Amino acid sequence: MRVVRWFWKLLVGIKDALALLFLLLFFGILFAALSARPNPALARSGALVLKLDGALVEQPADADPLVLVSGNTPAARELRLRDVIRALHVAATDAAVKTVVLDLDRFAGGGPAAIASVAEAIDGIRRANKPVLAYATGYMDGGYLLAAHASELWVDPMGAVLIAGPGRPQLYYKGLLDKLGVTAHLYRAGKYKSAGEPYILTGQSPEARAANQALADSLWTTWRDDVARARPQAKLAAYVADPAATIVPAGSNAAGALKAGLVDRIGDRIAFGKRVAALAGDAPKPRPGDYAALPLASYLAAHPEPAAGAVGVLTIAGEILDGEKGPGTAGGDTIARLLLDELAKKRIKALVVRVDSPGGSVTASERIRSAILEAKAQGLPIVVSMGSVAASGGYWVSTPAERIYAEPATITGSIGVFALLPTFEGSLAKLGLSADGVATTPLSGQPDIYRGISPAFERLLQASIDDIYRRFTGLVATARHLTPARVDEIGQGHVWAGGTARQLGLVDRFGSLDDAIAFAASRAGLSDAEGKPRWIEREPNGWKALFKSLTQPGDPPASAAIDPIGEIARQPQDAMARALGEVMALLQGPAVQARCLECAAYGAGPTADMHMLTPLLLAKNGL
Repeated sequence: MRVVRWFWKLLVGIKDALALLFLLLFFGILFAALSARPNPALARSGALVLKLDGALVEQPADADPLVLVSGNTPAARELRLRDVIRALHVAATDAAVKTVVLDLDRFAGGGPAAIASVAEAIDGIRRANKPVLAYATGYMDGGYLLAAHASELWVDPMGAVLIAGPGRPQLYYKGLLDKLGVTAHLYRAGKYKSAGEPYILTGQSPEARAANQALADSLWTTWRDDVARARPQAKLAAYVADPAATIVPAGSNAAGALKAGLVDRIGDRIAFGKRVAALAGDAPKPRPGDYAALPLASYLAAHPEPAAGAVGVLTIAGEILDGEKGPGTAGGDTIARLLLDELAKKRIKALVVRVDSPGGSVTASERIRSAILEAKAQGLPIVVSMGSVAASGGYWVSTPAERIYAEPATITGSIGVFALLPTFEGSLAKLGLSADGVATTPLSGQPDIYRGISPAFERLLQASIDDIYRRFTGLVATARHLTPARVDEIGQGHVWAGGTARQLGLVDRFGSLDDAIAFAASRAGLSDAEGKPRWIEREPNGWKALFKSLTQPGDPPASAAIDPIGEIARQPQDAMARALGEVMALLQGPAVQARCLECAAYGAGPTADMHMLTPLLLAKNGL
């Protein structure tokens, strides 16, 4: 019988191996077929079409292969910011590009600084005396900011312009936790470090309210000023204050937007296409509404990035986590290894660190900072370029820079540390359960989630948090040439918009990534050829690229256009989904959490920027 069982297991093993082999062959052939598929020839001239069907991000994430086999909804498309900006820069001097079309029907937004960067690149097209035409069924804040920079702004007859402005409600869970018998213990350094407050309060603390309102007001002022400069004819203030007062007499949302000067033309896609064709030329075999189009992907393929120079550009995008992580998430070990490997090749003479992160693990942040310091020790000028958010751990990794560039809409600061630990003694009592045990030291069994945290462990934890905060403020004080007392004053977990951060000395200059690269090149004394960027990033994973092409949908149907009213109506259910995710994260067990809650509120980071660490807080902390 043993021989039979052994033989049967052998057959099953062979069968499984063959099945895996055939699966790999199938996907390999499919990938080869997709890769070999010829791209459509680029038209000789026409309209560069920026069909922004997705969100603008600093670094798109790898596709999750499990999505393909699980049947879950594919992730939303992600558009790499530098690709969009590069296309616009090239188009400004390309005689083949007669006009630029902004198709914003399914634009999913992006961080405020990212959107402002694209808007500035659109201005470059207009300075080159080329028309820019924008079209969408519905515009909300981010899409409208881009469209406002167009020379002609169109809206569908069934469409609308609805401007909500920054800010949203935040759920507070103390009442729910009390009903469940869960006690949330919050330890923090920084009175404005408010990410843990929803678990211990029923509403904002006075400090959090003041800081959040100041941040929202600053971002809103920046947005309004940008739109006012780009589209001075728009009666924006009155429209935003009472949109119904304009829309109702006009008879429709679109007509109200036209009356207020927020749009130039009302028309469907056929009418819009005919207008573009008059500027850019007809398509080879035109149907009504067709025009000579230069799609973004094909245009980028025809105009690849210039040869790499000697200015290394290291991207730190997404939540900062320990270990090895893929693109779109800042793995401490991954980023440090990429930089150290590049330094060993002796190819770069200056380093620009592009930061678009709301923070995360302090150990991962320090791992990255140490690698950047190694570049500094080798004599390389270090320059930081902040994207939409460089807060908390994102600011920690910025401290080695000799100059920091940011945008007025960058969200930064959040110099503070906190830990949040739940205990369940109340929950157990409600269920008639209790816990008991023995101990040999004051730390035995701590943190005790069944009976509560001991005073000795609480003192130890708070001391650890205070120590991390002192180190953080010390790094900032040294880097920014400020006194520790001054850094403590502007720190305390306070989140600042870029304009205020510059006044406080946390940022040196306003400027783009290109500005940071140019400064780094000049500091290193590089020629024009050497002053080009060399991107320090992982090579694309062919298999994951295949999965991404399979999991990310193609062009959605026209009915999938963004509906501003529908988006606003969905906000309550979105808020409930966020609440469930955050409560579940808390109930997973003891953890040190790092959040820039304000960053998520303004579209500058993930909804729950959080890293779950080990219960042994002596080993790891978060910021």
